[in-house]
Amino acid sequence: MSVVTSLILLLLSVPEVELFPEKPRRSALNQLTRTLLRQYNCGVRPIRNWTDPTVVYIDLILQSVLDVDGQTQKVTTSMWYRQIWKDEFLVWDPAEFDGINEISLSSDAIWVPDIVISEFVDVGRSPDIPYIYVNSSGMVKNYKPIQVVSACDLEIYAFPFDRQNCTLTFRSWLHTVNEVDLALWRSPEEISNDQREFMNDGEWELLSVPSRYEHLHLGDRDYAQIQFNVVIRRRPLLYVVSLLIPSIFLMVVDVISFYLPPNSGTRITFKTSILLGYTVFRVNMTDELPVTAIKTPLIGVFFAVCMALLILSLAKSIFVVKLLHHNEEAVKEMSVSACLLDKYGSSSHSFNESSFTSVKTLEDMDPCGGFELDFSPEEDLLSLCEPQDCILQLEKVLQEMVSLRYYLLQEESDGCTQSDWVALCYKVDKLLFRLYLFVLLVYTTTLLSLWISWGSA
Repeated sequence: MSVVTSLILLLLSVPEVELFPEKPRRSALNQLTRTLLRQYNCGVRPIRNWTDPTVVYIDLILQSVLDVDGQTQKVTTSMWYRQIWKDEFLVWDPAEFDGINEISLSSDAIWVPDIVISEFVDVGRSPDIPYIYVNSSGMVKNYKPIQVVSACDLEIYAFPFDRQNCTLTFRSWLHTVNEVDLALWRSPEEISNDQREFMNDGEWELLSVPSRYEHLHLGDRDYAQIQFNVVIRRRPLLYVVSLLIPSIFLMVVDVISFYLPPNSGTRITFKTSILLGYTVFRVNMTDELPVTAIKTPLIGVFFAVCMALLILSLAKSIFVVKLLHHNEEAVKEMSVSACLLDKYGSSSHSFNESSFTSVKTLEDMDPCGGFELDFSPEEDLLSLCEPQDCILQLEKVLQEMVSLRYYLLQEESDGCTQSDWVALCYKVDKLLFRLYLFVLLVYTTTLLSLWISWGSA
């Protein structure tokens, strides 16, 4: 019993505070959060007078242009988006809560305006920010980075010297202007010229972001909306180096190939190789060009016309080579020299067929066109004694000499005719070459003027 008694006396001597310690006091931040959200209804617009609209201030800072898809008419942009509005139910006195002037709350616990982008077409890879800031005066700040995939009417005809104007329209999906009104947090001039956060080392250059406030009338209701115009311009250096310059080089080489002699087979072979190389280059560069279902970019027209000019150049060379290799009858029919030769050489046709037969016999005997007399000096001396034989022998010699003269004149006229025809073909080749240069110059001038006008616009 003495042990039990001593324990009881010991417990009675211990103070009550030590036996039952006081519960820890809640922090001021916890108390403030519980106080604000105790009777808060996140489904009700935070305004005491329901006739007053809730003004939502919007701000936008563009960071980068991630993708421009001409085929699907979509633009992917990354930006910092800010919404600011006043919640009349989230107001407190900082002196009552250890001087706390600003706290973070869950975005699911309070009312958030239903502001959407009208051009929104796909969910981007935006990070989920579950918290927003609220200060003691009730101003709510919803800051978050977003990635927007929006529809845009892309004009790619001037590619790669094009500029795009894509709109981002922010408005409330359900609330009219009498319930939720919109306003710009900064001035339009400041938003338009703000490029401090834009990644300016990519393919696209940010020109400006103009904005305007307007009312959208749907049915019998008016909605407030703010439209931002993202004006960007493409940097063309990459496409000029990889697309335009190789095409220009191939066209220059094709023009230089006209200086090859047309009577040799190297010109057609060389031009065929150029056309084949350009076709391979064009196939490899297909993925680099933007495509649409309606319009074709001007650079696509440029490639098509360049290939057409290469085919025209090859066809022109084939035509000249065909003229050079006409047969002799066609040359005589088409040559003025041959016509004159036939006109003035008709007197020689009065010889009988035996003379031409003897010419052919002489050609078989002597390829150079010469002939051999079938009598010797001894026979000539013996024939002096017989006048009739002498006359026959002289007639035979005279006939052979006249045939030889006609043959030589015919060979000389054929050579002159062929030379005149080759000279005529060279003149035709030069004329077609100048015509080709003229067409190429007109086409290049027109294309450059169009691109320069769009680039300076």
